[in-house]
Amino acid sequence: MAKPVNRFNIILAIFLMPLCLPAIGHSEYNRRDAIVNAVQKVSTAVVNVSSEYEIHSRPSPFSGFGIDPFFDSFFKDFFDPGFRHNDKRTSLGSGVIIDGKRGFILTNAHVISKAEAISVVLQDERKFNAQLVGADPDSDLAVLRIISKEALPAIEMGRSDDLMIGETVIAIGNPFGFSHTVTTGVISALNRSIRTNDMIYHNFIQTDASINPGNSGGPLLNINGDLIGINTAIYAKAQGIGFAIPINKARRIITDLIQYGEVVLSWTGLLLQGMDPDLARYLNVPGEKGLLVKAVEPASPAGRSGIQAEDILLAIEKRPVPSISAYNQVLRDYPVDSNIHLTVLRGGKRLTVALKTEAYPEDRILDLAYNLLGIQVESLSFKNRKAFRIAAKKGVMISEVIPQAYLAKIGVAPGDVIRQIDDFSIETIDDFKKAMVQCRQKKTIVILIQRGEQGYYLSVKL
Repeated sequence: MAKPVNRFNIILAIFLMPLCLPAIGHSEYNRRDAIVNAVQKVSTAVVNVSSEYEIHSRPSPFSGFGIDPFFDSFFKDFFDPGFRHNDKRTSLGSGVIIDGKRGFILTNAHVISKAEAISVVLQDERKFNAQLVGADPDSDLAVLRIISKEALPAIEMGRSDDLMIGETVIAIGNPFGFSHTVTTGVISALNRSIRTNDMIYHNFIQTDASINPGNSGGPLLNINGDLIGINTAIYAKAQGIGFAIPINKARRIITDLIQYGEVVLSWTGLLLQGMDPDLARYLNVPGEKGLLVKAVEPASPAGRSGIQAEDILLAIEKRPVPSISAYNQVLRDYPVDSNIHLTVLRGGKRLTVALKTEAYPEDRILDLAYNLLGIQVESLSFKNRKAFRIAAKKGVMISEVIPQAYLAKIGVAPGDVIRQIDDFSIETIDDFKKAMVQCRQKKTIVILIQRGEQGYYLSVKL
């Protein structure tokens, strides 16, 4: 006959059993959560970007006027090099490898804006010299390239059109030189606009993940380790607030930078005017926020689409365009040869009009400069240098100024040389044309004019 089971022994065995098992609760398995997996998945594709530039300290006619040292380099032809004292400076940022086979790296434009030499350090401490493929200051994005004999680790691009406020995000970068620093947070807001000293950036992701100087250009990840944004530290006043450029926006910029070295703005041929309440009432568009079509350029995409003067443009691809800046921002998201749909109001009726964007025609660019600035330009030929006693070695010469133009009223004259337009250095006619196309939709541009051995910055309303 079986012996009766001792209840005390059973209870004791149950009590002692956990003490005999492995400490599962403290195992690596349970500590390896989604954030750890995401970081390990992409960290090898995050790089340190170091740019070296010179600070030129020597007397110039602009001393004491608060001119940015960056612009000082444009005066190197004006003064005796013997008076120059150059100091080497280094700035640090982050980047992320987006194409391991071709060695393409995405970073912020402001990280390398002054760079004369750029180097990239990988997580395994391999160091490469990098070349600038292209930069777009308006979006604060730049693409670099490094050459490696073997394929490099690259990140997988995600999407930013389905982001949710409150979802967890991860930032990786090199704040203050501390390489591969990981911070986490949540998405605090979407479609934020940021105003800096001289620019307004639109459509940013806002997060409470810590983003500091040195993080700029590094990746913002979702919980799956997909790239959803590029961190930027352009807003110096931010404390506990970080911003990132959405990857869907960056993807369009990347394509142009790799293919053309710059962002090629789409052209529609629409000449637009903002509407105030009085104009809206006059045009009988109560409650509508849109743009008045002042004119349609001949032989343009808008001209072929049937859009007419006095139409009211309400939206592009259902995205409202209540202002000229909003129109320009929306249009930047669509590359050349994009098929887009415009919503217009004509005679009180809504219409949907399809058109295909184009690049601005090169044969119209000098006419554009004539209409916007009231000038005509020529190359710096030997004949022009001799005739006008021009000291400049680079730039384009102003050959004609319309008397009623603003530039004429402030004293600009034939023989003056244009050396720079906004962030674009002007050395040739082709440089001038590219700058005019890029700046044609701005309200104001800054032009660097050289006369003799003196340089002058002029702010010009378009």
